[in-house]
Amino acid sequence: MSCLENILVCIGVPFLLALLFVKGKQREYITFILCGMVMCLLASYVTSFFMAVYGANTLVTAVEITPVCEEVLKFLPFLLWLFIFEPEEEDIVMAAILIAVGFATFENICYLTENGAANFNFLFLRGIAAGAMHLCGGIASGLGLAFVFQRSWLRLIGIAGIMGFCVVFHGIYNLLVTAGGSWQRCGYLFPILCITVIFFARQLMKKQTI
Repeated sequence: MSCLENILVCIGVPFLLALLFVKGKQREYITFILCGMVMCLLASYVTSFFMAVYGANTLVTAVEITPVCEEVLKFLPFLLWLFIFEPEEEDIVMAAILIAVGFATFENICYLTENGAANFNFLFLRGIAAGAMHLCGGIASGLGLAFVFQRSWLRLIGIAGIMGFCVVFHGIYNLLVTAGGSWQRCGYLFPILCITVIFFARQLMKKQTI
């Protein structure tokens, strides 16, 4: 097995053992996190494949190939679960968030393994930014699909639109962080500001419903 597969096994075993002792929603939550980690590993293989097929350089891969591969692979198990189990709206949003969290967690661990932990400040900033980017995509997917799945006439175009939004959002982030200099700093701040706005908007909505 490769290094990435070894990492996944080491991280995944405790989660798998936990599945033996939990049930109900807790079991679903653990499964979603594991699913996100597995999709992250698959995304690295699929991205490398298309990078080789098209002879793409690092920039083209980061901006055009990686966002599509990663967002589609995060989307597929989520959509399959939606069509099979037809869950409640609250469960849809939570599932999308947990898949994104699992994906971002495994991605950060792999980045740390490949690049070392010497520059803590940079790793901390990148970890927050990448995590926020994936989380923003997960929230958008969850809320969007919870909305369109209640309207059968809107499902097909809605799924395409939500996936397209996530790919573009991811692509903008990758474009900025690979640019270097001030643009890179803007790229790291971009998803952090987005997730901050989402958090405070959620708190405001809660107060209005009380």
